[in-house]
Amino acid sequence: MQQGGGSETEVTWEDQQNINKFGRLNNRFHELEDEIKFAKESKDNLEDASNELILTDEEVVRFQIGEVFAHVPKEEVESRIEEMQEATSKSLEKLEEEKESILAQMAELKKILYGKFKDSINLEED
Repeated sequence: MQQGGGSETEVTWEDQQNINKFGRLNNRFHELEDEIKFAKESKDNLEDASNELILTDEEVVRFQIGEVFAHVPKEEVESRIEEMQEATSKSLEKLEEEKESILAQMAELKKILYGKFKDSINLEED
């Protein structure tokens, strides 16, 4: 690998492992961004459903279970939506924590790799 001054920088096994780890973390980071986006959309949809349920006058409402709509008492639907909102919030929180952890690990690897390879390596998104 050539460095700016024309001298060679040897890539050791450990360096290659760090580069590979960075690549895996970067892939996971992008997967997490998609999962977080989906979780936020689900959370918003559940909030909308909860608000619509408050506005309805009916005692029995249609509730989707799998691919089928069933007639379910309003109180049961309210409790199910609450449980789903809590589960989605917890899931979103865990995803955000994992994302922060991955960003910290990536920053540490960037520091190590840029420290050794300087401009000979590009770890930035284009």
